[in-house]
Amino acid sequence: MDSSTHSMLAVTWFGLLGLMLIFYVVTDGFDLGVGILSLLRNRRQDRDVMTQAIGHVWDANETWLVVLGGGLFGAFPTAYALLLQALYLPVMALIAGLIMRGAAIEFRHSVDHGPLWDKVFGLGSLIAAASQGVVLGKIITAFAPGELSGLFVVISAIGVVAGYSLLGATYLVKKTVGAIEQWARRLALLSAMLTVMVAVPLTAATWLFSTVGHDRWSQPGVLHLLIALGVAAALAFALIMASLYLGSARGPFLASVALFILSFAGLAISLFPDFIPGRLGIIEAASDSPTLVFMLIGIGLIFPVMIGYNLYQYYLFRGKVVGVAHAGE
Repeated sequence: MDSSTHSMLAVTWFGLLGLMLIFYVVTDGFDLGVGILSLLRNRRQDRDVMTQAIGHVWDANETWLVVLGGGLFGAFPTAYALLLQALYLPVMALIAGLIMRGAAIEFRHSVDHGPLWDKVFGLGSLIAAASQGVVLGKIITAFAPGELSGLFVVISAIGVVAGYSLLGATYLVKKTVGAIEQWARRLALLSAMLTVMVAVPLTAATWLFSTVGHDRWSQPGVLHLLIALGVAAALAFALIMASLYLGSARGPFLASVALFILSFAGLAISLFPDFIPGRLGIIEAASDSPTLVFMLIGIGLIFPVMIGYNLYQYYLFRGKVVGVAHAGE
């Protein structure tokens, strides 16, 4: 195949991986957020309701991470090798956090050690979310050493934890009733404000210190598009605030999802056409054309099944989770 076909296949796979990442961040993001917020509830009955709210969907949500890893390995092996080498510690911490969650959500039913496993579940969720923030920060800074880059990574980790807490809180608003719902509304308000407070300095730091800001944002038309996405994200934030104030059950979660999608779109535009800013391009990182075509056929068969299954389970387990009478009251 000629170079133009190979470039088209590489860009297509970059878009598909981005789509998988969106599915993962939104779906697993809210159940990681619920896990993080469970650390703030002392009553076992409250934690039971929170766990029940995600109990039927959390494992399927993490499937997107497995597919994302497989797609990255097959379609962009050079990027996979470079990322895993540079991000070994945060990736291992991410996996450890997910293992802690998987074990805890089963063992928390123990009569003698249930509260301990509840803590493990919450800590595993926090570790997994913070690790993803570290990965994000290191990619944006292109693994640059130094105190400024380290500070950027720390703020990025805080931002991801705050963002997932926002998704988790608004999901609880949608799924619970009574005292937990009202508590989740307050947490959603605080998480939304913290998310924005972190996003603003991260954006400024990207413009001032990252190669993303120096190179990609200065290209014609890119900054204008990012400004438009920023305005849309501000509107999504306003919608979160308004829907929380008006007492909407679904509005805060839908607006939070929109905020995440808009933010991710800005990230994808900022990285393109690089996989790692200033170090590795999409075309250079891609596998050969026959491999990309073969994988494209496979993902074309798997994608509809995964999306259909996800939609069906959310439809099947729709509605409020009441739990033990008036938990938390």
